[in-house]
Amino acid sequence: MTGDKITVHDIVSLKDTRKITMLTAYDYPFAMLVDKAGIDMILVGDSLANVVLGLDSTTKVGMPEMLHHAKAVSRAVTHALIVGDMPYDSYQTNPETSVENAKRFIEEASCDAVKLEWFQECIRVTKDIVTSGIPVMGHIGLTPQTADKLGGFKVQGKDAEAAQRLINQAISLEQAGCFAIVLECVPEKIAGMITKKLKIPTIGIGAGKECDGQVLVIHDLLGLFERFTPKFVKKYAHISSVISKALEEYKTDVCEGKFPTAEHSFSIKQDELDKIARP
Repeated sequence: MTGDKITVHDIVSLKDTRKITMLTAYDYPFAMLVDKAGIDMILVGDSLANVVLGLDSTTKVGMPEMLHHAKAVSRAVTHALIVGDMPYDSYQTNPETSVENAKRFIEEASCDAVKLEWFQECIRVTKDIVTSGIPVMGHIGLTPQTADKLGGFKVQGKDAEAAQRLINQAISLEQAGCFAIVLECVPEKIAGMITKKLKIPTIGIGAGKECDGQVLVIHDLLGLFERFTPKFVKKYAHISSVISKALEEYKTDVCEGKFPTAEHSFSIKQDELDKIARP
């Protein structure tokens, strides 16, 4: 790779060289940890709607929220490629605003690229953004922003017709100028076929090991989001139980007068205190 900061060219060059790593991050502390771990790409995902803001749909976050969190992530990162996840209303409800909104991720939030989910006018929007000079990552398969049109949160491409449709979408996105494509909830063999057909990397999430790389939501990986855990998630830690234990101990210490102690308090010289105490 060239230099310390990973570039789009670096990501593309990793195909058939080694597996690519990608994680989500939504704030400064987590972004710093992910970057320090040497993860190749950080996605400021619209999944923040679910795991950070407590909303029930990714369509409920817009540009203000996404830019706010992307700025925080960018302040922490010196190594990873930062990808801003364009929210639903920034390009799907009015495709004419897509280039302007993509530029805001780059110019205001210091992202390196943007990600788009597949929708009816995806190719036109992708071409427009790429032509403006902004790198685009595609996203096919289960696309959460339009999951209602796909029959819910289900694996996509399970029959020949649907699988061929995914293959065609991937090829068309590569031709439109995408530098990489996320494959979400796609049968492993279909993801493998797509990966072999493309010259650009595929990043899998619930798409098996034949993809060029993998991405997970960091709150899922760390066991911080208990509402729902998708089948494709491997929990590498159970941080929520560690946090709960710490909070319970804090509550007990405060209630029983065990915290704070002298170790956690500040003092004043006795002669100064005497001056205040005198009548």
